[in-house]
Amino acid sequence: MTVRVIFVAPAIGAELRGARFGDDAPPDAAGLAAARAAAGSLPATPRGFTAPSSRCRLTAAALGVDAEPAAALADLDVGSWRGHSLDEIAAAQPMAVSAWLADPTAAPHGGESVTALCARVGGWLEALADHPGRVLAVAEPAVVRAAVVHALGLPAAAFWRLDVRPLSATELSGRAGRWNLRCGADLTPS
Repeated sequence: MTVRVIFVAPAIGAELRGARFGDDAPPDAAGLAAARAAAGSLPATPRGFTAPSSRCRLTAAALGVDAEPAAALADLDVGSWRGHSLDEIAAAQPMAVSAWLADPTAAPHGGESVTALCARVGGWLEALADHPGRVLAVAEPAVVRAAVVHALGLPAAAFWRLDVRPLSATELSGRAGRWNLRCGADLTPS
């Protein structure tokens, strides 16, 4: 039996606009308005999940999705870099940033490595395969990238080569450890 997981990236807010590492800031008014406008563009799903961040929870609500929080969908933990921009960190810790971007097992910030994120999200994805049907998950862009890396069996270094736009949908369908990808599409207003 096939499970179809539609990942939706959250609406944009000041954090994403400023390219800052997650600090749990909510989407801005324009982002929420875009989510409300796109509410009817998603197929009905019997099961909905959301990352625990306020950005994902508020996006799910604006989309009209009844979603339960799933800890496994939490954003990449960037430890001491949280709340800062990549430019700020690169200026203060250039060697640490270089190591982090070059080695998916590195976590110089004291948080989680990209490899660990891919394993966490992959475990959640594989657990869904036992329950066929359609699932919708509002999750941070890093989580969507990690799901694609896991599902397609890509090397963890490919994580940095995937872009996930706000309010885009990425669909994975699979069974018995085999997944297919429908690349991210922008949600269109209903």
